[in-house]
Amino acid sequence: MAKVVLENIRKSFGSLDVIKGIDLAVEDGEFCVFVGPSGCGKSTLLRMISGLETSSDGRMLIGDRDVTHAEPSQRGIAMVFQSYALYPHLTVRDNIGFGLSLAGRPKAEIAAKVEKTAETLQLTHLLDRKPKALSGGQRQRVAIGRAIIRDPKVFLFDEPLSNLDAALRSQMRMELTDLHARLGATMIYVTHDQVEAMTMADKIVVLNAGRVEQVGSPMELYNRPASPFVAGFIGSPKMNLYEGAIAAAEGCTTYGIRPEHLSMSTSEGKWKGTIRHIERLGADTVLYLDQPDLMSIVVRVPGDAELALRQEIFVTPVPGKEHRF
Repeated sequence: MAKVVLENIRKSFGSLDVIKGIDLAVEDGEFCVFVGPSGCGKSTLLRMISGLETSSDGRMLIGDRDVTHAEPSQRGIAMVFQSYALYPHLTVRDNIGFGLSLAGRPKAEIAAKVEKTAETLQLTHLLDRKPKALSGGQRQRVAIGRAIIRDPKVFLFDEPLSNLDAALRSQMRMELTDLHARLGATMIYVTHDQVEAMTMADKIVVLNAGRVEQVGSPMELYNRPASPFVAGFIGSPKMNLYEGAIAAAEGCTTYGIRPEHLSMSTSEGKWKGTIRHIERLGADTVLYLDQPDLMSIVVRVPGDAELALRQEIFVTPVPGKEHRF
């Protein structure tokens, strides 16, 4: 496995600057997630690390080797895409071992590595099936197996779970996290889903318009967001953010409070609002309030709270949980 270092990495398409000078270190064995909205440059940056896109400027190292101008095959990386890209006419066994077969490796070596990889990914009982007989989660595991078998220095994942339904995504998040723990591998993972980022990452890199907005552990970004952009992107439901008179009264440009950091009362509190919408999620309930000064407030309360549409309630920020930018 290897450390990945980016030094002033830039990418331009003609006059359009897509990656605008990124400095970043992904440590050996770390699970690092690039997260951000569509168009922020996260997939482009991943493709630059893989060598599928060339850098316009800067330097890139994998391990102790400068790979800035190296071909993808010379970088010691393996990439798993959103599309499974499996060969439909080949069995799972042959799909996993295809890269080694193409490289002319001995059949006995390929067979042994395929068996070991299949065991790691719990695919042993599926080795003789073809992709059409697999579920979406099983197909994605085969695609991951095709990457693992090459013993890469770095694994790159480009939104690999976005084609799966919600239940499978949750299962695959756990499986990928377990896989990382077993392999101790350096993994860089791209997603637009902040839940994936929060639940899987050792380190999150929040990207915004081709620049790094903040780098930190999931809870560092949740507890100490460096900007309103990060504050609004990390956390679900997202943080309530206010500018103008509300922020000025708090002595800042932007004032923020998370839905789960608002206490609720039916009799008194800092802000009085009217319930416009209720989302009952089981353990939690999310309330959307109309409020004359703030326009709207989102509040997370216990799931068994007895509330009704158009009911008036009061909410108050929990001391020490407010954010001022």
